[in-house]
Amino acid sequence: MNKYFIIDFDSTFTKVEGLDELADIALQDEADRAEVLQAIKDITNQGMAGEISFSESLKKRIDLLRAHKKHLPRLVERLKSQVSESFKRNFQFLKDYADSILIISSGFREFIAPIVTAYGLKAENIYANAFLYDEAGKIIGCEDNLLAQDKGKVKLLQELNLKGDVYVIGDGYTDFEIRESGLANAFYAFTENVERERVVEKADYIAPSFEEFLYANKLPMAISYPKNRINVLLLENIHPRAVEIFKQEGYNVEVMKDALDEAELAEKIQNVSILGIRSKTRVTEKVLANAPKLMLVGAFCIGTTQIDLQACAKQGVAVFNAPYSNTRSVVELAIGEMIMLMRNIPDVSAGMHVGKWNKSATHSHEIRGKKLGIVGYGNIGTQLSVIAEALGMEVYYYDLVEKLALGNARRCNSLKELLQIADVVTLHADDRPANKNFIRAEHFELMKEGVIFINLSRGFVVDVPALASAIRAGKVRGAAVDVFPYEPKGNNEEFINELRGLPNLILTPHIGGSTEEAQENIAQFVPSRILQYVNSGDTFGSVNFPNLQLPEQQQAHRLLHIHFNTAGILAHINQILAKNGINILGQYLKTTETIGYVITDIDKEYDKQVIQELKQIPNTIKFRILY
Repeated sequence: MNKYFIIDFDSTFTKVEGLDELADIALQDEADRAEVLQAIKDITNQGMAGEISFSESLKKRIDLLRAHKKHLPRLVERLKSQVSESFKRNFQFLKDYADSILIISSGFREFIAPIVTAYGLKAENIYANAFLYDEAGKIIGCEDNLLAQDKGKVKLLQELNLKGDVYVIGDGYTDFEIRESGLANAFYAFTENVERERVVEKADYIAPSFEEFLYANKLPMAISYPKNRINVLLLENIHPRAVEIFKQEGYNVEVMKDALDEAELAEKIQNVSILGIRSKTRVTEKVLANAPKLMLVGAFCIGTTQIDLQACAKQGVAVFNAPYSNTRSVVELAIGEMIMLMRNIPDVSAGMHVGKWNKSATHSHEIRGKKLGIVGYGNIGTQLSVIAEALGMEVYYYDLVEKLALGNARRCNSLKELLQIADVVTLHADDRPANKNFIRAEHFELMKEGVIFINLSRGFVVDVPALASAIRAGKVRGAAVDVFPYEPKGNNEEFINELRGLPNLILTPHIGGSTEEAQENIAQFVPSRILQYVNSGDTFGSVNFPNLQLPEQQQAHRLLHIHFNTAGILAHINQILAKNGINILGQYLKTTETIGYVITDIDKEYDKQVIQELKQIPNTIKFRILY
């Protein structure tokens, strides 16, 4: 039996309403432009939602247009850039199934035909209205046409008398009317661009993208799985830019302000494909055991100790972080805090708040000429080194790994050497487990009397009771701490720590990287890495997967095979492909101690049985197809 696919144009094939855009162009220089545009949009929405008759909606809008034939070429150019993303992705389907696709719209052929025919659709399968013009070329109405009438799409379908199954996808009430009249098997409410409540209520199915329509009808599509079915969970108040990026990609996104504990996350993650966290949420084996759909974890921060990286790798879950995005923000906080502490500002300010005027230069110093000791000479340590030197400080650093000194910074051969030299000690150690209590009581004893101490790295790096004792004893005369062994899950939980109330001490709630600039940078960087992996299999920047960057292949299927690192997997894959006569266009393999990752690009034509064979290779963890 024949199948017919009826597609609406305005706000479905394109993201916008054609008449609204035409009005925007025609009214460009009119004083009342804003008011008229809003009136046209209101009338459009009333008609699409079925609140007024379509014929009334159409007449009112044309009367308000003030448009001319000369405006139409500009409208067509604008609409070319406004084709819905999921329709653009599925150009091949539109071309291959052009005989079965009908564009039925109450819009106008003058601007619909140039757009849809560019996607391989047939001009004879376009059903739309046509404008009427006066002698000067001004648009004054539309030609007599079924689609200009109330229930015009129903009348047209009755006249066409299609023999076969009919499926309708659109965003308006007039599209639903086809189904309501019994002329279609199903109506899909298309919500990628606009969601009309009354239309959604009436629909047989909701299609947040064209892929959802194709997937539901077992039709070929440009990607392996509808993006709207990919669930993204973002915790800990991640910047709105990340939310925007994932939604633009078409994913189903849920946002939560606070962290979740292990039990809460294990319950919440069951249908999640992409998890975004910051520093407080722990991704453990128990959590992963409840996450059968999880593909990725994005750490919207530098550290990843809160994530069991090995367990993620063994389950085929890639992890990405943001190693550079908040560097500048942390450095600026460190500089600001050392200046404030050198001047005793925390105590002086606290005194002023209770009426104490204590003007004195005693124990108040410039940072110029002072010796700065940086423990951990990574991204943050090196940038801090450069800025501190520009402010006139002598810079010393210590790192377990040999690092090239920037500027005039000097490398210390041991931690002991650095601690004995520095007037200011600042920690920028990484989150490896071996760094737990890296700075203890014996290290504070090595420091200069009256040292300034700053920890903006990890809470567990410092023995907090030892730091508290050093402050009380005056050994440390000023300190700033931004990270703690235990931190509240959210802003409503009380912060409890023995450092509270100590003199000349700046305590901040893990905000070293919490500037709007840094959070926006992170919210841009981490999703970009995630989307590269989802869309192309690119793992560059992953902290637990073999890193591969792949050239894009045209007219190919990409097979992603994640497996335990054992001998013979690549040979087994290639044996299956050779047995089935499949041509390999490109192939890439990289391993870690735990897992291997193979990407294979193959010709599009192959027996689908081969996929099952590849999935059943011993030691396979996960298998995914990209189109």
